[in-house]
Amino acid sequence: MGRRWLALANRQTVISLSLLLLSLLVYGLVSTRAEVNLLTPQGLKQVVEESGVWGILTYIAVIALAVVLSPIPGAPLTVTAGAIWGAIPAGIYSVIGGFLGGLVAYFIGHSLGRSAVRALTGKVVYFSKERGEKLLGFLIFTTRLLPVMSFDLISYAAGLTGMSIKIYAIATLMGMIPSTLLLTYMGEAFTIGLPLGIAMAVVFGVLLVVLPWGIRRYNWLDLRDIIRIE
Repeated sequence: MGRRWLALANRQTVISLSLLLLSLLVYGLVSTRAEVNLLTPQGLKQVVEESGVWGILTYIAVIALAVVLSPIPGAPLTVTAGAIWGAIPAGIYSVIGGFLGGLVAYFIGHSLGRSAVRALTGKVVYFSKERGEKLLGFLIFTTRLLPVMSFDLISYAAGLTGMSIKIYAIATLMGMIPSTLLLTYMGEAFTIGLPLGIAMAVVFGVLLVVLPWGIRRYNWLDLRDIIRIE
């Protein structure tokens, strides 16, 4: 049983690192040929509009990298995708990229450990499992649904803690679908009507400020007792 689990973990690590390298390769090839910065909304829009289906694959790769490599700004790119493709197609592409990136980050944390996570993010995050994995699943769902904590740190923390991949994957997918669609609808709204786009941007901006403040000041959701950041 131990050998089987070790072999499975090694296989998952190889697949995760292969996806990471593939995303980096796609990003490198496209950005070199296009001579634009794919990590900016303007650069991404230019490449996507000129590349057809390859633009979709490039976008998915960039969003996956945005989860694994924290300096990449995922939210502005997702809003831009909504303006390019419309809310639903952009939402599908964004969820695929974000979910793949989340799995890669999970397996990096689970298999390569604290040193690899610190090298990639500069931080290490741990979950307390004292209250059970179902509560952790709910918290991951909440942090995906609302902009409470960094996507990549939560993904790495789940892997470092050895959390059930099934609970992690379900919580991640279910939580990120509504929040991703909100961002893509925001991008589409800017192309359809300015007032709606502004209203959605204000609501999302308030969430970005109020939720982290409430967690720091009042320990909403008991996150400070369950999540430890080094």
